[in-house]
Amino acid sequence: MSAVSKPFSILALMLWCSLSLAAGAEKLQVPDPGPKDTCPVCGMFVAKYPAWVATVLYRDGHAHHFDGAKDLFKYLFDLPRWAPGHRAEDMTTIAVTEYYGLSRIPAREAWYVIGSDVPGPMGHEFVPLATEGDAREFMRDHAGKRILRFHEVTPDLPAKLDRGTFD
Repeated sequence: MSAVSKPFSILALMLWCSLSLAAGAEKLQVPDPGPKDTCPVCGMFVAKYPAWVATVLYRDGHAHHFDGAKDLFKYLFDLPRWAPGHRAEDMTTIAVTEYYGLSRIPAREAWYVIGSDVPGPMGHEFVPLATEGDAREFMRDHAGKRILRFHEVTPDLPAKLDRGTFD
Protein backbone atom coordinates (compact mmCIF):
# COMPACT_ATOMS: atom_id res chain seq x y z
CA MET A 1 0.00 0.00 0.00
CA SER A 2 1.43 3.40 -0.95
CA ALA A 3 1.94 6.24 1.49
CA VAL A 4 -0.94 8.11 -0.21
CA SER A 5 -3.43 5.23 -0.22
CA LYS A 6 -2.88 4.25 3.43
CA PRO A 7 -4.05 7.63 4.86
CA PHE A 8 -6.88 7.61 2.33
CA SER A 9 -7.93 4.12 3.47
CA ILE A 10 -7.90 5.19 7.12
CA LEU A 11 -9.89 8.31 6.25
CA ALA A 12 -12.39 6.23 4.26
CA LEU A 13 -12.75 3.78 7.16
CA MET A 14 -13.29 6.64 9.63
CA LEU A 15 -15.91 8.19 7.33
CA TRP A 16 -17.68 4.82 6.93
CA CYS A 17 -17.72 4.31 10.72
CA SER A 18 -19.10 7.78 11.37
CA LEU A 19 -21.80 7.32 8.71
CA SER A 20 -22.70 3.96 10.22
CA LEU A 21 -23.03 5.53 13.66
CA ALA A 22 -24.97 8.45 12.26
CA ALA A 23 -27.40 6.06 10.61
CA GLY A 24 -28.83 5.29 14.03
CA ALA A 25 -29.56 1.74 15.06
CA GLU A 26 -26.87 -0.87 14.54
CA LYS A 27 -27.27 -3.37 11.70
CA LEU A 28 -27.78 -6.98 12.64
CA GLN A 29 -26.79 -10.31 11.20
CA VAL A 30 -29.90 -12.46 11.36
CA PRO A 31 -30.97 -15.33 9.13
CA ASP A 32 -33.17 -14.59 6.14
CA PRO A 33 -36.43 -16.46 5.84
CA GLY A 34 -36.42 -19.40 3.48
CA PRO A 35 -39.04 -19.89 0.76
CA LYS A 36 -41.12 -22.15 3.01
CA ASP A 37 -40.93 -20.04 6.19
CA THR A 38 -44.36 -18.77 7.19
CA CYS A 39 -45.35 -16.09 9.65
CA PRO A 40 -46.54 -17.83 12.83
CA VAL A 41 -49.27 -15.21 13.23
CA CYS A 42 -50.87 -14.95 9.78
CA GLY A 43 -49.41 -17.89 7.85
CA MET A 44 -48.07 -15.84 4.92
CA PHE A 45 -44.83 -16.87 3.20
CA VAL A 46 -42.43 -14.30 4.65
CA ALA A 47 -39.68 -14.42 1.99
CA LYS A 48 -42.12 -12.90 -0.52
CA TYR A 49 -41.93 -9.62 1.43
CA PRO A 50 -38.22 -8.93 2.03
CA ALA A 51 -38.79 -5.21 2.65
CA TRP A 52 -40.97 -6.02 5.67
CA VAL A 53 -39.26 -9.02 7.32
CA ALA A 54 -39.05 -9.09 11.09
CA THR A 55 -37.29 -11.90 12.95
CA VAL A 56 -37.07 -13.33 16.45
CA LEU A 57 -33.94 -15.41 17.00
CA TYR A 58 -33.72 -17.78 19.94
CA ARG A 59 -30.70 -18.93 21.93
CA ASP A 60 -30.89 -22.41 20.32
CA GLY A 61 -30.64 -20.86 16.82
CA HIS A 62 -34.34 -21.26 15.99
CA ALA A 63 -35.85 -18.27 14.20
CA HIS A 64 -39.41 -17.12 13.67
CA HIS A 65 -39.93 -14.71 10.78
CA PHE A 66 -42.80 -12.29 10.24
CA ASP A 67 -44.17 -10.40 7.25
CA GLY A 68 -44.10 -7.13 9.18
CA ALA A 69 -43.59 -5.52 12.55
CA LYS A 70 -47.34 -5.63 13.26
CA ASP A 71 -47.37 -9.44 13.34
CA LEU A 72 -44.10 -9.39 15.29
CA PHE A 73 -45.78 -7.29 17.99
CA LYS A 74 -48.83 -9.58 18.04
CA TYR A 75 -46.44 -12.51 18.55
CA LEU A 76 -44.51 -10.79 21.34
CA PHE A 77 -47.68 -9.82 23.18
CA ASP A 78 -49.12 -13.36 23.10
CA LEU A 79 -46.16 -15.74 22.90
CA PRO A 80 -48.00 -18.77 24.36
CA ARG A 81 -50.59 -18.55 21.57
CA TRP A 82 -48.19 -18.09 18.65
CA ALA A 83 -45.12 -20.01 19.86
CA PRO A 84 -46.00 -22.72 22.39
CA GLY A 85 -42.86 -23.97 24.09
CA HIS A 86 -40.86 -20.81 23.38
CA ARG A 87 -39.98 -18.34 26.10
CA ALA A 88 -39.26 -14.63 25.90
CA GLU A 89 -36.16 -15.05 28.05
CA ASP A 90 -34.67 -17.35 25.38
CA MET A 91 -34.85 -14.66 22.67
CA THR A 92 -31.44 -13.33 21.72
CA THR A 93 -32.42 -10.99 18.89
CA ILE A 94 -35.55 -9.19 17.76
CA ALA A 95 -35.00 -7.52 14.40
CA VAL A 96 -37.04 -5.48 11.93
CA THR A 97 -36.24 -4.32 8.40
CA GLU A 98 -35.85 -0.58 8.33
CA TYR A 99 -37.72 1.14 5.53
CA TYR A 100 -35.08 3.27 3.78
CA GLY A 101 -31.98 1.06 3.81
CA LEU A 102 -33.78 -2.31 3.91
CA SER A 103 -31.30 -3.54 6.51
CA ARG A 104 -32.12 -5.43 9.67
CA ILE A 105 -31.91 -3.38 12.83
CA PRO A 106 -32.73 -4.10 16.49
CA ALA A 107 -36.49 -3.79 16.94
CA ARG A 108 -36.00 -2.12 20.32
CA GLU A 109 -33.95 0.68 18.72
CA ALA A 110 -36.24 1.37 15.75
CA TRP A 111 -38.62 4.28 15.38
CA TYR A 112 -42.07 3.20 14.13
CA VAL A 113 -44.50 5.30 12.11
CA ILE A 114 -48.15 4.33 12.06
CA GLY A 115 -51.07 5.59 10.02
CA SER A 116 -49.08 6.28 6.85
CA ASP A 117 -50.11 5.83 3.23
CA VAL A 118 -47.57 3.00 2.82
CA PRO A 119 -49.27 -0.38 3.31
CA GLY A 120 -47.40 -3.47 4.40
CA PRO A 121 -48.25 -7.02 3.32
CA MET A 122 -51.09 -7.12 5.88
CA GLY A 123 -52.40 -3.56 5.39
CA HIS A 124 -51.72 -0.80 7.90
CA GLU A 125 -48.31 -1.40 9.42
CA PHE A 126 -45.71 -0.23 11.90
CA VAL A 127 -43.11 1.17 9.49
CA PRO A 128 -39.65 0.74 11.10
CA LEU A 129 -37.08 3.51 10.64
CA ALA A 130 -33.50 3.65 11.84
CA THR A 131 -33.46 7.19 13.24
CA GLU A 132 -35.82 9.78 14.59
CA GLY A 133 -34.94 12.01 11.62
CA ASP A 134 -35.87 9.23 9.20
CA ALA A 135 -39.14 8.70 11.07
CA ARG A 136 -40.01 12.40 10.91
CA GLU A 137 -39.15 12.55 7.21
CA PHE A 138 -41.18 9.41 6.48
CA MET A 139 -44.12 10.73 8.50
CA ARG A 140 -44.05 14.01 6.59
CA ASP A 141 -43.68 12.35 3.16
CA HIS A 142 -46.22 9.59 3.74
CA ALA A 143 -48.97 11.20 5.84
CA GLY A 144 -48.04 9.29 9.00
CA LYS A 145 -50.10 9.85 12.14
CA ARG A 146 -47.71 8.93 14.97
CA ILE A 147 -44.13 7.99 15.76
CA LEU A 148 -43.62 5.33 18.42
CA ARG A 149 -40.70 3.62 20.06
CA PHE A 150 -40.71 -0.13 20.76
CA HIS A 151 -41.66 0.30 24.44
CA GLU A 152 -44.59 2.56 23.50
CA VAL A 153 -46.38 -0.11 21.48
CA THR A 154 -49.25 -1.44 23.57
CA PRO A 155 -50.94 -4.85 23.21
CA ASP A 156 -54.09 -3.30 21.71
CA LEU A 157 -52.30 -1.24 19.03
CA PRO A 158 -51.71 -4.00 16.41
CA ALA A 159 -55.46 -4.78 16.38
CA LYS A 160 -56.23 -1.06 16.08
CA LEU A 161 -53.99 -0.90 13.02
CA ASP A 162 -55.90 -3.85 11.56
CA ARG A 163 -59.06 -1.77 11.97
CA GLY A 164 -57.41 1.36 10.54
CA THR A 165 -57.45 3.37 13.78
CA PHE A 166 -54.25 5.09 14.82
CA ASP A 167 -54.87 6.70 18.21
